[in-house]
Amino acid sequence: MKEINIDFMGYRKIAAVLSVILVISSAVSLGVNKLNWGLDFTGGSLVEVVYDDVVYDEVIRGQLDDAGYTGHIVQYFGSDRDILVRIPPQKDLSDKENARLGDEIVKTLKSASTAGVELRRSEFVGPAVGEELTNQGGLGLLAALAMVMLYIAFRFQVKFAVGAVVALLHDVVITLGIFSLVGWNFDLTVVAALLAVIGYSLNDTIVVSDRIRENFRKIRRSNSTEIINSSLNQTLGRTLVTSFTTLLVLVSLLVLGGELIRGFAIGLIIGVFVGTYSSIYIAANVLLALGISKEDLAIPIKEGVDDPDVFER
Repeated sequence: MKEINIDFMGYRKIAAVLSVILVISSAVSLGVNKLNWGLDFTGGSLVEVVYDDVVYDEVIRGQLDDAGYTGHIVQYFGSDRDILVRIPPQKDLSDKENARLGDEIVKTLKSASTAGVELRRSEFVGPAVGEELTNQGGLGLLAALAMVMLYIAFRFQVKFAVGAVVALLHDVVITLGIFSLVGWNFDLTVVAALLAVIGYSLNDTIVVSDRIRENFRKIRRSNSTEIINSSLNQTLGRTLVTSFTTLLVLVSLLVLGGELIRGFAIGLIIGVFVGTYSSIYIAANVLLALGISKEDLAIPIKEGVDDPDVFER
């Protein structure tokens, strides 16, 4: 079988420009559009009801407007009889009244409909809890990145650690930017997806970094660009197979998993695509930019060995 030989690093400048454009666009979207924070972060009530007959979401929005509720989001939850209502705390209500808001919404829907309405789920998250979850989610992402940098620096070398963290930041920012641009709901399941993206991308980066280190110590008559190119080609098959099998599971979750894990599945699907790209280009690009060389990865020579090209195994 003929060995794959794609000149990845020949396109590294184009990839760098593309990544910069994507990251800047994501940052602008996050600054302008913000994230569509879910009730886990903003606080509020979530009510899931099922009707005995087909119902139109526009009709339910009108019923809630007539009842004086503001800021509500009404969407189908599976079929055209299952309805999900999200509503933030109402300013004209007390904390206790907002805590019972879900029950009041169900009463409103029942009184305004001639069809039967059954409550499936009702949840309430206070604003203080939402703010605490926001802070903890952000700290969790920063802690994960810091631990990754320490681990890579200890296992490989500091330049590898910088490349890995830049690649992970690249993946997280672009994933957040897509959620911001499209306006998808951002809740705790998406935070879990981002942490999983960090783990997934890190796994790919470690495999590639391990092969790069091995080839730097084994290949004598090649420059850094050629060695990195060879390493990327050697690990390409494993990277693509891992990404493909992961996507099969995630697409199944997206299609069959229901609304509760939809955000998790979408976040991870985006992360797999972006993470596969960053494992090939971003981390390797950073290594070349930092001037990685054989001297950075050389193993001390055994005493008594005359040939300076012989390394300890």
